[in-house]
Amino acid sequence: MPNWKYSFSGLDKDKTAIASGRDLKVSPKKTREVCNTIKGMSLEKAKTFLEGVILIKTPVPFRRANKKVRHRHGMHLHKFPAGRYPEKSAKFVYDVLTNAESNAEYKGLDPDRLHIIHTAVMRGRTLKRYIERAHGRSSPYFSQLSHVEIVLEEK
Repeated sequence: MPNWKYSFSGLDKDKTAIASGRDLKVSPKKTREVCNTIKGMSLEKAKTFLEGVILIKTPVPFRRANKKVRHRHGMHLHKFPAGRYPEKSAKFVYDVLTNAESNAEYKGLDPDRLHIIHTAVMRGRTLKRYIERAHGRSSPYFSQLSHVEIVLEEK
């Protein structure tokens, strides 16, 4: 069993709540874009944003992995034209964010005053599988896992 650590340090444990999702079967590139978008938002605003992404109403700006990504209507709010609707990534990030909110309520923090101060997405291990092909050949069919960390702070 691995011993997981966080990618940050030096936070006030009385005013912060943390949550992480490990080995999530979701793309690290798309999840990175979702997490970078919600970083700095209040808790309620981030949850509303992620619900909009899941319902394919609000696009997520793709800043780094944006080759051949179309411009979307409503991206003027993010000041970046290219965007997509990564529903699966948004669902997993929403679950981790809800977990962080529960941790904050358990600590006695006020949910209305919580803001996201840190998000991190890291590549997890690769699930290696192969598809059988004709004439004794095979093709790789790999899946990449992700680790997500979210830190909430009461302001």
